[in-house]
Amino acid sequence: MKSLIMIIITTALVNNVVLSQFLGICSFLGVSKQVKTSASLGGAVTFVITISSAVASLLYDYVLVPLDITYLKTIVFILVIAALVQMVEMFLKKTSPSIYKALGIFLPLITTNCAVLGVALTNVQNEYTLAESVFAGLGTSLGFLVAIVLLAGIRERIDEEAIPAPFRGAPIVLLCAALMAIAFMGFGGLALS
Repeated sequence: MKSLIMIIITTALVNNVVLSQFLGICSFLGVSKQVKTSASLGGAVTFVITISSAVASLLYDYVLVPLDITYLKTIVFILVIAALVQMVEMFLKKTSPSIYKALGIFLPLITTNCAVLGVALTNVQNEYTLAESVFAGLGTSLGFLVAIVLLAGIRERIDEEAIPAPFRGAPIVLLCAALMAIAFMGFGGLALS
C-alpha cells in the first residue's frame, strides 16, 4: 500500500504532468480562466485518465501482449481515450449543459490531450500492474486538477489587479505558470522519503 501512495504523491506533485512534464498545456492554459470551469475540466480529466489507465493496462496485459501485437498500443489507447471522452461529453451535455457549454472545444480536446495518452504509455513503459496503473492515473489526474485550479485562482485574482499593458493576457499567464512550475520543483524531495 505504501508504494501505491508513493505513486500518487510522485505523479501528482513531484512529476506533475503539466508543471514538470509539460503535457496538457493547451487545456491547462485555455480553460484556466475561472475556478469552476477549471475544476469541471479537471474532474473530467480525472475520470478519463483514471479509467483509461485501468482499461489500457488490461488491454495491454491481456490482449496485446498475448497476441504479440504490442506495436498497436498507441492506436488502441487512443481509441479507449476517445470512447471515454465521448461518454464524459454525453454525460455533461445531459446533466450540466452550463458546464458543457463553458468547457466548449476543450472537452472533446481531452481526446487529443497528450497527458492522457502519456499516462497510459508511461504505465506500460514502467511495467505497472493494474493497481499501480490506476493509482498512477489517479495521481496524475489529481496533479492536473490541482495545477489547473491553482492557475485559475491566480488568474481570477490577476484580473482584479493593475497589470502593465505589455504583461496583460498570455504573458502574465505564462509567467504565473512558470512560477508554479518552479514552486512544484520543491516537492522533489518527497520522492526520496
